[in-house]
Amino acid sequence: MSIKVDPDGLAAAVADFGSAHLLSTDGTQVRTVCADVSLTDGVFHAPRSKSTARNVGTNPTVTLLFPPTEHHGYSLIVDGTAQDTGEELLVTPTSAVLHRPAAHSDGPAPADGCSDDCRHL
Repeated sequence: MSIKVDPDGLAAAVADFGSAHLLSTDGTQVRTVCADVSLTDGVFHAPRSKSTARNVGTNPTVTLLFPPTEHHGYSLIVDGTAQDTGEELLVTPTSAVLHRPAAHSDGPAPADGCSDDCRHL
C-alpha cells in the first residue's frame, strides 16, 4: 500500500527517517549507495561519490529510498532528478510515497497516525 507524500509534507516525512539509499543507473546497472541527506528548500543535498556522479551524468533520474525504522513500518521512496555540482549531488523530488507491502499491514501507522488510505502527507 502506498500513501502519496505531497511536496509540502516531504520535510515532515523525512524527519521520521535516518539515512537514505541513493539509487542511480547508467542504463545498464543500478548503483546503490547509503547517504546521509538533508532537505533544504525542497531539494535534497547528498554526498557525491564518483560512480553515482558518473551515472547522474548519463541519466539524472534517481531514487532515494529511506528504509523503515520499525518492523513492518513504511519506507519513504522519493523519485527525483539529480544534478552533480562537483561537490555534492542535488536531488529535486518529482514524486514521493510512503510504502509497505499489504502483508505488513500489522505494522505501525504513519507518523501522523492517519489511516492507510490517507493521502495528505
